[in-house]
Amino acid sequence: MTVPADRVVVAVEQAHRSEWGIVLAAVARLLDGDVGTAEECTQEAFEAALRTWGERGIPMKPGAWLTTTAKNRALDRIRREVSLRVRYPDLVRDEIDPSGSEEDDDVHIDDRLRLVFTCCHPALAAESRVALTLRLVCGLTTEEIARAFLVPEPTMAARITRSKKKIATAGIPYRVPGDDDLPERLDGVLTVIHLVFTAGHATSGERLVRADLVDRALDLARVLVVLMPREPEALGLLALLELTDARRAARVDAEGGLVVLEGQDRTLWDTRAVHRGDALVSRAFTASLRTGVEPGRFLLQAAIAGAHDEAASWGSTDWPGIVMLYDRLLGVWPSPVVEVNRAVAVAFAVGLEDGLALLDGLEAREDLRSWHYLPAARADLLRRLGRDEEAAAAYRAALATVPDGAERTYLQSRLTDLLA
Repeated sequence: MTVPADRVVVAVEQAHRSEWGIVLAAVARLLDGDVGTAEECTQEAFEAALRTWGERGIPMKPGAWLTTTAKNRALDRIRREVSLRVRYPDLVRDEIDPSGSEEDDDVHIDDRLRLVFTCCHPALAAESRVALTLRLVCGLTTEEIARAFLVPEPTMAARITRSKKKIATAGIPYRVPGDDDLPERLDGVLTVIHLVFTAGHATSGERLVRADLVDRALDLARVLVVLMPREPEALGLLALLELTDARRAARVDAEGGLVVLEGQDRTLWDTRAVHRGDALVSRAFTASLRTGVEPGRFLLQAAIAGAHDEAASWGSTDWPGIVMLYDRLLGVWPSPVVEVNRAVAVAFAVGLEDGLALLDGLEAREDLRSWHYLPAARADLLRRLGRDEEAAAAYRAALATVPDGAERTYLQSRLTDLLA
């Protein structure tokens, strides 16, 4: 039965979005963690699907078909080098079965978890972990990744190539860390996913939201929750992403400008995402209690995001509760960024002068001098207090360090309104 070419293309594209990482991870396991060769075999399998599905029909299980095909490509590559039936007995396939293999779902989950931890290994540079995760786990092209992070494609290609070579030359193991190393290694994986999401919600550049990056981060976070359903921080990260992204539609005005949380139309928020996030926060705190582990930074940030999302208006926000959450967050994640956000929460929970005093105390911090959010936060509190000249000076200080983009435009408009 011949299948129209356009249907084949759609089927392959759908399989690429949902199955790429699963197929690659399965082949990488059989090749003892050789992710470079596994990537090439996976790409060849998708190319074979484009060529053959039109003639043979779209298989009932596209992912299984692609996995089998990619494994056979791996077989072809290593047959000349090793005795296949001795070293890779599970890889042997006499023919491609259009219905696909019947591998257990638990095997796919374990394979994908290995792949995620390999891409996020601490031996790799932070920017390389993000790029490699998007390339190998999510299946984005080098061109797409380069465009997302505003670097030339050859630069990104070289970065990814170096990372794959380092995995091979440094002998980075293709496995999930043991219990002793898991907490530290898991935090690195969660951080990479959060960085992808944050890049998607950037306020610099032409677009406020890069849906491709946001959606990929959400997909990765969901996969991690499937892989580790009782891990509080994995649940917490997904909750944080859901609760933050729930406001996506309200972040932009009719002219495409940035709308800060206070001014957002809350009827535009995605209530289903808010409910999903709230449920995940509850699950995560329950898991934390059961394991006896203190809530971590992602769970506490999710709880803060949930407190904002649950408020019917800016004025009805539970600011004292948010301050308490920031206090707990500082205990597990001492960060100048958290200190700035806590000071703002104190301003609305206790008084503007109290919050401003805390921000003023942070101005001498070396690690905050080039961070525009500190003077921007001071400017906002000074404006609310009617100290216009000081507010204008703070806005100018923020504008001196903020990159071009929607946030710079917003701060400039605030300064202009103040001086009018």
